[in-house]
Amino acid sequence: MPPGQDYYNAAIGLSDTVSIYRKQHLVPFGEFLPFSPLLGWLINYLHIPMSDFSAWQQPQEAPILAGHPAGVNICYEDAFGEEIIAAARTSSYLVNLSEDAWFGDSLALPQRLQMARVRARETGRSFLRAANTGITAVITPDGEISARLEPFQRAVLTASVVPMSGLTPYVRFGNLPVLLLLTASLLLAVMSGRRQRARES
Repeated sequence: MPPGQDYYNAAIGLSDTVSIYRKQHLVPFGEFLPFSPLLGWLINYLHIPMSDFSAWQQPQEAPILAGHPAGVNICYEDAFGEEIIAAARTSSYLVNLSEDAWFGDSLALPQRLQMARVRARETGRSFLRAANTGITAVITPDGEISARLEPFQRAVLTASVVPMSGLTPYVRFGNLPVLLLLTASLLLAVMSGRRQRARES
């Protein structure tokens, strides 16, 4: 890669207008080398071909696809609920493009689909998932699969999607309520333990 040149893992949307989504959460060792000052010499010595993408750092507008804003994410970005809800706030449905070939025919394929179903329920948005060798599916806002293709098949999936609006509690508040509840539970446990020790002494 030429010095100073950045490359991005990106998705291009072709609709009434052309839009680009650039991946923000990269896969360590798959898309970039972590701790490159420490490990770069080893990779060069072993002549291991290594991707070296850059993570997009700026806010991105939801691409307009089929006349509606779409919350686009790439590969395992859909595993992170906090990142998906940021896109869901300004989109009518979600889209994931995934390269699942490196998982082979493993349990990771249905697991990736289950993650997308959770994200659909959390956000109250339909979720369109396109995977090259994985499970391509259309998921309804309540997490049900309305259409799907089995892995390792060459086919086209056609389905209808209803654009949604409004914010679910999770989109509105994220993980904050759960974190507050866990913090309160931890404080109660500590206080209870101190009281118990005080009684015993």
